[in-house]
Amino acid sequence: MQEHTTEVKKKAHYYTTGTPSASTKYFWIVCHGYGHLASDFLKDFAMLDTDEHFVLAPEGLSRFYWKGFSGRIAASWMTSKDRLDEIDDYTNLIRGLYDEYRSQMKNAKIILLGFSQGCATQMRWIINELPAFDALVMWAGLFPEDIDYTPHLDYLNDKEMYFYYGDEDQFLNEAYIIAQKEFMKNKGLNVQTIPFEGKHKVEEKALEDLVKKLMYD
Repeated sequence: MQEHTTEVKKKAHYYTTGTPSASTKYFWIVCHGYGHLASDFLKDFAMLDTDEHFVLAPEGLSRFYWKGFSGRIAASWMTSKDRLDEIDDYTNLIRGLYDEYRSQMKNAKIILLGFSQGCATQMRWIINELPAFDALVMWAGLFPEDIDYTPHLDYLNDKEMYFYYGDEDQFLNEAYIIAQKEFMKNKGLNVQTIPFEGKHKVEEKALEDLVKKLMYD
């Protein structure tokens, strides 16, 4: 038996709030976590639905039923099976959306935010493409350990980088948080670690805090 690959056209889905224009101040690309849909995830950013912000939420290319063979639909960015192919696929998706919309908002500050599984998604396409951006937010998720960050430290540390996590996060316990802080330090990544009151989600008060930092930092 021989394994083969071929490229096919596939319709990808994404959702936005706001209207891109030359006067837009903040261009967000937000990547959902495992088992989310982009349309649901984008609702967590309702407070950004203003003239200043344009928020784009791409959706993972793999959809599935969350339980069994019917019911709630969910999406994932990748699995361990043919992982490099899946990374290439979602990198192409995000790059294409980035290029299309950035051209309409040339003066906007670019914020890349990943939530949970979406953190690794953001970091992998960043390392693959080295796009221009201003801030990276790792929200309730970890930096991938299989990436060599050393060649790109100047590029990354020139940006604002944040690690947000809830003090009641049911997935990131204290051991995970300690390990992540050590990992960032050992890899030379200059990341602001910011705990907030809440669970494994984008809490509104914490998002307000982030927006203030992005405005004034």
